[in-house]
Amino acid sequence: MIEAVKFWNEPNNNSHYAFEIDPDWKIYASMVKSAAQAARAENPGILRVLGGISPIDPNFIRNLQRYGALDDLDAVGVHGFPLDWNYWHIDQWPAKIAEFEAVTHLPVWVTEVGISTFGAEEVQEFGLRRTFELLSGRVNRIHWYSLYDLPKAWDAIARNREAEGSSYYRHFYMGLLHEDGTPKKAVQYFKEFTPEIGICQWFRFEDHRLDTAVAWLRKLGVKRLRTGLSWAHWLQPRAECWFDKMMKALEEFDLTITFCFTPESKGIQPHQASPPQHVEEYTDFCVEMMRRYA
Repeated sequence: MIEAVKFWNEPNNNSHYAFEIDPDWKIYASMVKSAAQAARAENPGILRVLGGISPIDPNFIRNLQRYGALDDLDAVGVHGFPLDWNYWHIDQWPAKIAEFEAVTHLPVWVTEVGISTFGAEEVQEFGLRRTFELLSGRVNRIHWYSLYDLPKAWDAIARNREAEGSSYYRHFYMGLLHEDGTPKKAVQYFKEFTPEIGICQWFRFEDHRLDTAVAWLRKLGVKRLRTGLSWAHWLQPRAECWFDKMMKALEEFDLTITFCFTPESKGIQPHQASPPQHVEEYTDFCVEMMRRYA
């Protein structure tokens, strides 16, 4: 069942939201406010969460507060990857949570945290254990990113291979499982932390991994799953069939669903990170997903 909905993914990360178009995030604030109000009208019992912030930046929250964007929300999501991309130490997790608590009364959820096996599988094993030690009992939602490695034949969505160098390739090693489904070393320890810790696993349109992913989530004792429903995907042929199939397969989990990614035809610029030309069209998509699945 759907437990919570999130509005966008990493809105302060220029790979996921083109803030050169919306430098003060005024359009984004309007998107959140409109969609959150509409989601509450559809189902008041579902939690509404600000899209996971990455990098962790309290000033971003202050800015959104100026526009009233947090007024209709129940929690704020944050993302952190201190052993791969962030310029802070893993032991700073409690301090990073405290930075947000100092600027908002809303609970802070860690909706993506992960460690790649780019250098060695033992690094992920250490990072999993240390992350749980630091965040267990400190926040009431933790979603580990991710179950599967990103297949190397795919691009890392919204990333820039040329600009990022080796950082780009870490995206392909974040899973507890290799892309072929064989387990890494950290898998054997993950069950020690479920069901308190959940998983964040994104599924692409008609993703071939869906059924095996569900089997692994059951095996690992996962109860909470975060994934996305893409507005860009919704306009593709056969979208209704795929969305229905995915949501049916995942209905046994407590779901946090992220509404994100703009269709090229709907953006101020023709790419999925662009703010929409018309905020109400994003809201309409969120409402349609709520009515269909929540």
